[in-house]
Amino acid sequence: MSVITCFTIGENPATLGALKSSPLVGEVHGGKEFRTSASVKWIASLSDTEYTLVFNKASELGLIHYALDRMVQIARDTQAVMLYSDHFKIVDGKTEEAPVIDLQKGSLRDDFEFGSLLLFRTDALKKVAAEMDADYQYAGMYDLRLRLSRIGKIEHINEYLYYDIEFDTRTTGEKLFDYVDPKNRAVQIEMEQACTAHLKAIGGYLKPEFKDVDLKGEEFEYEASVVIPCRNRVKTIGDAIRSAVNQETTFKYNVIVVDDNSTDGTVDVIKELLKETDRLIYIAQDPTYHAIGGNWNAALHHPKCGRFALQLDSDDVYSGPDTVQKFVEAFYAQNCAMVIGTYQITDFDMHPTGVAPIDHREWTPDNGRNNALRINGLGAPRGFYTPLVRDMTFPTTKYGEDYAVALRISRNYRIGRVYDVMYNCRRWSGNSDAALSREVANRYNTYKDRIRTWELLARIEQNCR
Repeated sequence: MSVITCFTIGENPATLGALKSSPLVGEVHGGKEFRTSASVKWIASLSDTEYTLVFNKASELGLIHYALDRMVQIARDTQAVMLYSDHFKIVDGKTEEAPVIDLQKGSLRDDFEFGSLLLFRTDALKKVAAEMDADYQYAGMYDLRLRLSRIGKIEHINEYLYYDIEFDTRTTGEKLFDYVDPKNRAVQIEMEQACTAHLKAIGGYLKPEFKDVDLKGEEFEYEASVVIPCRNRVKTIGDAIRSAVNQETTFKYNVIVVDDNSTDGTVDVIKELLKETDRLIYIAQDPTYHAIGGNWNAALHHPKCGRFALQLDSDDVYSGPDTVQKFVEAFYAQNCAMVIGTYQITDFDMHPTGVAPIDHREWTPDNGRNNALRINGLGAPRGFYTPLVRDMTFPTTKYGEDYAVALRISRNYRIGRVYDVMYNCRRWSGNSDAALSREVANRYNTYKDRIRTWELLARIEQNCR
């Protein structure tokens, strides 16, 4: 007796053969993409077995022996409403392991990687499909899995159960900005709508009500400090520092460069620049572990740190001599605890790459802090009101540290925006996120999902007070 009804995007003969070879499989339906709400409802209407299997990729599927038996067994043991598994990818003819990560409460990214083979408990699928009240053209499957997570467990099977063919062979750095590409704006709007509805349903939504911040509440010798954490950036640190110390402002500011035990000559460059300007402050970290977050903490707690701490990565340069001035003016004009600007992606020689300026216009005054739980970053460059972030503390990590602080700030305070290009972001092989291995990418994504989980739980608790 069949217990699985299958759905595929295409009708690849090898895929259909693999599915139909299992005695668990009844009907196999193909030919539709599964992004729309209508396609989800179509799947639910046709499935009449205990489980529903969706192969959500237009490529060939290969099943490990007894893979479907194993999925059904775990589904019955756990009563999960949805299951996904580790798998293999065929990349340029080579087989690679493709482990995925566990879903957390804060795994709200619409690009969370489940893989291409998903098993649903049909009764849960039908229940959720019947309740779907939006007609999404892009966010149908995203809406489905958010709704399913509210009624049951979504289970990760950390076993390799199938293989598919990978067509997108770009590096992580090349994929990094897909979600802010203007041509994907309609997709992002729908994803935000689905996520916002989910946050409201679970009690994590925040209304557009903010605490005021007294920006003149403390005395500071310097109005602003440009903070540059660095480690082994001999090729770029000089450019970064020069762009920072040559700013034109109507107030007193300085530049704090924090070196985390560089061994490639970076320190020599810094020391030469110290001879040229009295605006530069050099912090040499001790040999214990600091990472980027720890370097930020060192700068923030330095006695000469300014009222506003402004970010500049050691790879990058400010786009003009007015960036620091724009930052400070934005703090006062928008009465906010943090300001995020706009940047231009360039090559190493600072020639624009053709990608439109990254302005994160998905951030809106009324819903930006809710949508911040869905996306993996809030933009750059970033500026912080120093007394506030001194109390919050950056996590001592080398990835996601600024995102964690931004989420915490946005829980209660306004985050201001500047939509002028404020710095040039160099994309080159030396970038820390240029070409991450799957293992590292999974570790980073797990951590960011953990940050979102902690923040979501805090927001739910705050709403219950």
